[in-house]
Amino acid sequence: METADLLRSFHELDTPSVSDALDGLGLKGACEGLRPLFGGARAVGLAFTVGYRSAGEPPGTVGDYIDDVGKDQVVVLDNQGRTDCTVWGDLLTRVGQRRGVAGTVIDGVCRDVPAIVACGYPVFSKGAFMRTGKDRVEVVGVNIPVRLSGVRVEPGDLVVADDSGVVVVPFARSQDVLALAKRVAAAEGRIERWVESGLSLREAREREGYHALQR
Repeated sequence: METADLLRSFHELDTPSVSDALDGLGLKGACEGLRPLFGGARAVGLAFTVGYRSAGEPPGTVGDYIDDVGKDQVVVLDNQGRTDCTVWGDLLTRVGQRRGVAGTVIDGVCRDVPAIVACGYPVFSKGAFMRTGKDRVEVVGVNIPVRLSGVRVEPGDLVVADDSGVVVVPFARSQDVLALAKRVAAAEGRIERWVESGLSLREAREREGYHALQR
């Protein structure tokens, strides 16, 4: 499957279905504690990763990587879960949006919330805090393996994020995950119709073999 078709297919799924598929395949991908900055935000794309560490002496840069991020990529920022300083704000948002970047996911916090919300640019993080990361953190590397809430993310892995949170799909397993996620979503749709027709939830789930899909 072409990458563009793969992304379109994942756009049709929500994160619970993808998470269930990851569980069914024994893959770790659910990023605990990451939430959208505003309701209705959604991002699907390939990971462009940036790793951070505490700033050295002299301190290094927090990064001008945004000029290298391509259309439909998701910026993945590993700030080691720090909530005392930010690595994303309004300038990065505006440039990213102009470049067609799909969104940003941060193991850490962002700032300039009103500007980000006004742009409608999807940001997922552990919250917001106004203090700059300059002279506090520095870039370790770009397009290197990083972590989001303990989940390993390789450059080019698939990121799916919505109101329910963030999941990461290893690109090498993306078609397996897609196939099972579609089965889960379809089964849930049929269960809903069975219940509406008068079956109990237990009966509907048994009829669809629902529990086995998540094991």
